[in-house]
Amino acid sequence: MEKINQARLFAGKRILVVEDEYFLADETRRKLENLGAIVVGPTANIRRALDLIAGEDVDAAILDVHLRDELVFAVADELEARQINFVFATGYDPSFIPARYNGFALCEKPTELEKIAVALFGAADGLKRFD
Repeated sequence: MEKINQARLFAGKRILVVEDEYFLADETRRKLENLGAIVVGPTANIRRALDLIAGEDVDAAILDVHLRDELVFAVADELEARQINFVFATGYDPSFIPARYNGFALCEKPTELEKIAVALFGAADGLKRFD
């Protein structure tokens, strides 16, 4: 599948963006909107992310792992419980991610939306885990 077709996987999807670096969050929001996605957030706060999940339709999420002094795993747990696909995005060594998340997609920052699109929407329906 070529890059343009991969990016089109975002069209019409409601994507939650959880990112604490303002410029990265804004750039991701703009890129997703240019690909036809509807951005939920972005937010840099775990409590707000959980509120958005509870109150908005969300098709998938892009999660920064480190949010200031918090880790995003409570948000990942809620998404998994609701069977909403997500990817972790981090600039840190991925070895700190708990073993229970082994198999979930991990993208290094800066994120490439084409790879994220395939991770979120490119496989069969259902929660995606990757080995």
